[in-house]
Order: sequence, then C-alpha cells, then structure tokens
Amino acid sequence: MDENGFLYVVDLAENEVRRYKIGDTQSTVVAGIVVDQLGTIYVADYFNHRIMRWPEGVVQGTDIIGENGKGAQSNKLKYPVGLSFDRYGNLYVSEYENHRVQKFNIE
Repeated sequence: MDENGFLYVVDLAENEVRRYKIGDTQSTVVAGIVVDQLGTIYVADYFNHRIMRWPEGVVQGTDIIGENGKGAQSNKLKYPVGLSFDRYGNLYVSEYENHRVQKFNIE
C-alpha cells in the first residue's frame, strides 16, 4: 500500500496490476509486488519470468530483469514470486523454480 491509500494487486491469470482505493469491496490475492519510496511499482511477472517497473503516472510498464526468457543464469529468472528492497536500493527477487534469491542493483 502506498502513502495515498492505494493497494496494488497482481492478477497472475490476466497479467495485470490493479489499483484499489481502501474501502473498495473487491479483493484478490496479492503477491510479487513492491512499491518504492517514489511511488514506482515493481511486479514479479511469474509466468513471463521477468520483473517489470511502472513509475508513478505511467500506463505501460517496462521490463527491467529477465526480459530474455526464463533460465538459471544470473541475469535470468524462473518463476519469480517475491520482491523486496534493502535500505541501499538493491532489489531482491525470490524465484520458485530456481530455489534462490537474487540481488539486483537497478539504478
């Protein structure tokens, strides 16, 4: 949830990110998403083996990790499920099938 009260939701079946205001009656499972201090949304795209980024106000996201397909190499992902930032701005990505957590400097 961001500081404006919006909740961001990933719909894996539809490959969508949805935004809800607190008080909405619809709900869905939230997984693989993080919002940074600037309001930029990062999404683990599970079925497409990539991480996407949406700066605030942008309609179309861009691939930042894993845009070349799935794999076990250090620049690839295989079913990413979790995202987290550390205090230095590094992005950590957990992967279901590779059984690992990778660290990325995305600046």
